[in-house]
Amino acid sequence: MKTHSTRTPVNPHYASRSRAGPIAAPAPTVQYVKLPLAPRNASPVPHLTSLYHNPDPGRYGKRSYPGNCGGNLIRDLLRYYQPTTVLDPMTGSGTCRDVCTDLGLLCWSSDLHEQVDACSPNSFPRERFDFCWLHPPYWRQKLYTEDPRDLSRTETLEAFLVRYQKLIENCAAGLVPGGRMAILMGDYSDRESGFVPLVYHTKRLAFEAGLRQCCTDIVRFSHGASSNRKVYRSAFIPGLHDVCTVFEKPSQ
Repeated sequence: MKTHSTRTPVNPHYASRSRAGPIAAPAPTVQYVKLPLAPRNASPVPHLTSLYHNPDPGRYGKRSYPGNCGGNLIRDLLRYYQPTTVLDPMTGSGTCRDVCTDLGLLCWSSDLHEQVDACSPNSFPRERFDFCWLHPPYWRQKLYTEDPRDLSRTETLEAFLVRYQKLIENCAAGLVPGGRMAILMGDYSDRESGFVPLVYHTKRLAFEAGLRQCCTDIVRFSHGASSNRKVYRSAFIPGLHDVCTVFEKPSQ
């Protein structure tokens, strides 16, 4: 007579607990997300909503660059706000610069790799730009350079926030009255520091710099993150998104 096995299938997430560090994960199961329908309005970019889902990174920048953000979100923001001048003080692989070139916008692009420290008040002109795109390190989640001025190299959260505050203040000073700043930030967590709400700190520091939030949070689904391909021995609730917050410099 044919019998059924009573052996419980092994879950690779639990099977790896006896091993040290992350190991290669099995091929993930494809999952599809059905987003809510957005209300119709006069937006020039109707698919730009509080939930941003676009697995296509676009042809901008270099996907091999650590922490690279696909350029389609930047493109959609620029098409929505329609600036003529853009500040890109942490250019990385040049994603924002490539988008601006594609759209025919003037872009001031600089980076610490070029010895331009965006946390320094003399890094770029004041009150010149209509829009600023800022994608800073999520503290020490990824290390970008050996330069001690690098935000990802700050040893403590307090030191990171001091430098982060200077960065936001400098970028705010570079905006014309009524200019906007979009900051893409994700929260951070490790065993030493626990959960660090960097999105909260971003808003707090921006408000202290005199900026005000001018639209809903844009929750960007993470696609292609290196951590998605690992299995960890510890149990936690994985973060699968980061948050883009758009601020405005008051006109008066």
